Amino acid sequence: MKNKLLLFMLVLVLGILAACGAGEEKSTGTETEGTEDKKVLVMGTSADYPPFEYVDTANGEEIIGFDIDVAKAIGEKLGYEIIVENMDFNSLIPAIEAGKFDFVIAGMSATPEREKVVDFTVPYYETQQVVLTMKDSGIESEEDLAGKTVGAQVSSIQLDYANEVAELIEGVKVESRDAVPQAIQELVNGRFAGVFIEDIVAENYVASNDKFTYFPVTIVGENEDKSIVLPKGSELKAEFDKAIQELAEDGTLDALKEKWFVVTAE
Repeated sequence: MKNKLLLFMLVLVLGILAACGAGEEKSTGTETEGTEDKKVLVMGTSADYPPFEYVDTANGEEIIGFDIDVAKAIGEKLGYEIIVENMDFNSLIPAIEAGKFDFVIAGMSATPEREKVVDFTVPYYETQQVVLTMKDSGIESEEDLAGKTVGAQVSSIQLDYANEVAELIEGVKVESRDAVPQAIQELVNGRFAGVFIEDIVAENYVASNDKFTYFPVTIVGENEDKSIVLPKGSELKAEFDKAIQELAEDGTLDALKEKWFVVTAE
């Protein structure tokens, strides 16, 4: 009787172990199926620069804009899922150097200083630099900024332009702010006589507030190309360059410009 009881218990234990093993195998198979062949890229941006990248707080917390759609179009063409992360503009290049992002798209232009530490794709958009002012200020050119304080976003190409103008026009003082909206608020408050930004961004501010106006920066610099930022030596550069060229050729970039930009060709 004891032998029969021991035999029965042994069979029961073996059956339970077999069932557990089958359950674990099934769980592992499901996990693999859920993650297999997924290619994900983490993108950094600074969502304070409409219409390139911003949050429409009236309709949610999603980051939207021209740059975001360009990144998504590249991801779709190359088979990548894009995860967007927000950060202050002046922290983006240090973050990509530290390996936090696979790429950055934030209305950024290549400069010799930046190219020492990161790589840039071929351009996806060309822009002109302007000075946004209050319409009743009487400021219509760089010369009218003499003796006045102007602003720009910290670490931006526009800040470089403002400093160059300050070297040429007597008495111009330059201050920077972390985000463009902060600089615009200083303009409204009267602390800044002008804010150096680019034409599309200025046009959007003018469209939303008829007290603004702007004029082009003419005494320094040229039109600037916007490019995607990649880690130095990134294998993604060739893929991204090809994708941008194809999106330009098939009309996708032009369609996105029409979707997001207020400025139209004259």
